[in-house]
Amino acid sequence: MNKLPNRTRILIIGGGVAGTSIAYHLALRGETNVVIIERSELTSGSTFHSAGLVGQLRSSVNLTSMMMYSAQLYRSLAKSPETDPGWVECGGIRLACSPARVQELKRQVGWATTFGLPLEEISAEQAKELFPLMSTENVLAATFLPTDGYLDPSQLCYSLAREARRMGVSVFQQTRVIAINTLFNRVVSVSTDKGIIEAEMVVAASGLYTAEIARMLNVRVPIVPMSHQYIVTAPFRKVSRSDARLPTLRDPDNLVYYREDGAGLIMGGYERHSAPTFLDSDLLDQVPQDFNGKLLDEDWVRLEEIAVNSSVRVPSMSSAPIRKVINGPEAFTPDNEFCLGPTGVKGFYVAAGFCAHGIAGAGGIGREMAAWLLDGFPTMDLWEMDVRRFGPQYKSNSYTLAKVTENYESYYDIRYPGDDRKAGRPLKISSIYNWHQDHMAVFGEKSGWERVNYYLSNENPNFEYLRPSGWAGKNWSTAIVTEAMATREGIGLFDESSFSKIEISGPGAASYLEFLCANKINKGPGHVSYTQMLNDRGGIESDVTITQMDATTFRMISGTALHGHDMAWLTDHLPSDGSVVLRDVTASLTCFGLWGPSVREMLSKITQQDLSTKSMPFLTMRNIYIGDFKVQLVRVTFVGEFGYEIYAPVEIGMALWNLLWKSGQQFAIMACGYKAIDSLRAEKGYLYWGSDISPDETPFEAGLGFAVAKEKDFLGKKALFEHSARKKLVTMVLDDPRAVVLGNEPVRIDGKVSGRVTSGAYGTSIRSSIAFAYLPNEFAINGRQTEILIFGDWIAAKVTQGPLYDPKGLRTRT
Repeated sequence: MNKLPNRTRILIIGGGVAGTSIAYHLALRGETNVVIIERSELTSGSTFHSAGLVGQLRSSVNLTSMMMYSAQLYRSLAKSPETDPGWVECGGIRLACSPARVQELKRQVGWATTFGLPLEEISAEQAKELFPLMSTENVLAATFLPTDGYLDPSQLCYSLAREARRMGVSVFQQTRVIAINTLFNRVVSVSTDKGIIEAEMVVAASGLYTAEIARMLNVRVPIVPMSHQYIVTAPFRKVSRSDARLPTLRDPDNLVYYREDGAGLIMGGYERHSAPTFLDSDLLDQVPQDFNGKLLDEDWVRLEEIAVNSSVRVPSMSSAPIRKVINGPEAFTPDNEFCLGPTGVKGFYVAAGFCAHGIAGAGGIGREMAAWLLDGFPTMDLWEMDVRRFGPQYKSNSYTLAKVTENYESYYDIRYPGDDRKAGRPLKISSIYNWHQDHMAVFGEKSGWERVNYYLSNENPNFEYLRPSGWAGKNWSTAIVTEAMATREGIGLFDESSFSKIEISGPGAASYLEFLCANKINKGPGHVSYTQMLNDRGGIESDVTITQMDATTFRMISGTALHGHDMAWLTDHLPSDGSVVLRDVTASLTCFGLWGPSVREMLSKITQQDLSTKSMPFLTMRNIYIGDFKVQLVRVTFVGEFGYEIYAPVEIGMALWNLLWKSGQQFAIMACGYKAIDSLRAEKGYLYWGSDISPDETPFEAGLGFAVAKEKDFLGKKALFEHSARKKLVTMVLDDPRAVVLGNEPVRIDGKVSGRVTSGAYGTSIRSSIAFAYLPNEFAINGRQTEILIFGDWIAAKVTQGPLYDPKGLRTRT
């Protein structure tokens, strides 16, 4: 077929592994009204110069699941000579050359257990038996995953394209996109140099060129082309047909990776001095129009670092003849995760930003994107990879470049809990930022916001004995204990100005929210609702509080990192009649949390408002004056203590904070950070969206049935009540209080892994380590003995009826 059709249902821009995998999986689902257009030839973007490694274990359950599916797909394709992508299931080794890296490997073994991956810890000598070319110098430990492997990226692309064509998909090469046309913010057609094709949905699976394609619609995709080099040696070793294939080998402490190439090796890595490519004077990516099937010039100066490191681990690399150097641009994102899913333009989707592990992810990417296109949602929670996760700060080219560069140069670094990236900071600061600095705040960063973790000025060496063991103690401070105790015993003052704040208004706002939210919302001005928004499957898409400001205006509050997600969900479900208006008011309002048993007495001295529970019960809001400042006082809590969130215009934030601080001195007020909140919320069983709850869990499974208004209709209700819950979120207390979980640790019952940890923390008030996990119903029983694998050690734990602190909620409601 040579002539471009006039119309198609789904148009995919890009003929690399992403585009062909999406088309293949659409066809598997029975959707063959699909067209791929490629500006040059198949594989001519980044696909052809990929090293082709397929490693499966990643930092999250769902990403690992995608990688595992990819390996399964490649294994299946390899069964036929017609579709074999050159798949070699040789296994993969990862080395540890420092005690910290050994701990990382032990943690990864734990992850693998929960994911069903046969990852095992092996010795340096065992690693050498599998990969005889390596030196064991400085190697303390290793892991081996027998189902890892590698393939030929071009063969994979051709194989997927061939199968997609066989099932009815059309592929047009040498076809360049000129424009993407919209009507009422919806894609309607694509103009190419071969004609116009109408389409219901368009997917930019265009690799390096995706950001440029998206700019045709004023959509920002924050990817930067980065130079990524690897060496291909000439044959230098004797190999017979009977020899076992060498596994892939990664040595992150030396920044290098290897795979066999016949009788030679491929070696690459992630150098500390990276090089973005194709950026103009405004730092905007401008890939040349004729950059198809091409490579960048060799950069030996930058390659030297990993070339020297490579010969440390594989001594023969120092003398191996070099056949060629591949220097190919790869699209990297600021956080090393993919850019997938729908955008702000209806019908326009993205599948790009593969950060040099797109071959490993291609199968899973195709499957999930096909589901997104056909069903309206992926098969699992992919918010960590959703292109909409990036806030407006990434419209800045310089900010994006700083983040991408830092990400690339720290690719192999150990990610300790609480480690915050440094690039592009500070960006967003609250009105109290200078005060925090003056009081020795230690800041963390979340979605571009500077947030106080804790204050060095609150440290107390008498609590050093409580420091968690292992990684959990790396960025820990005794100040976390003193701040949590101050909140329980007196008053804690928190700056929560970074919280997502979305105003929802208009004549249709009440009915709109009643349909989107599982709980009752329209209860009259001054009422606050805690609720979840559910998807069609009954899964939790958002976990929020909503304050009714007046008859037609509501304010939705959620976590700092969830603003983009919540705004996207609300936008996707807006009525078309203009009866509802959304407004981001995050940066225009300060939010201060004031909690503790002395709060009512303190506030009573600086406000005329009756603060009694009869006048202002839990989950209500009042417009009041604190001193001379008009604020909204909202009686809610995320720490399990009596108190309020106080909202006020940002321009009075500093003066209001000073008044609260001064007025609280006689009540032992203490300024506190988010690390204390984490401890306090764990004791109360308050949950985090994205770890404890997600689109993959229902309110009933998460123990949030109390927030479901069964008498009304809402999105996802039918699926929620038809769903047979087979698991339940439980609270566990560990026998060792200094063994603190980080998330994803396996939970073992009667010798069998039965679940995984979602989150946890050290509970300051109860002096215990707390973990949350989903367990099968038959094991989710109070008193059930369990074990949690923490860095190679199984720590005894017990399922305990929660919440662990103030179980009747008397401190929050009276």
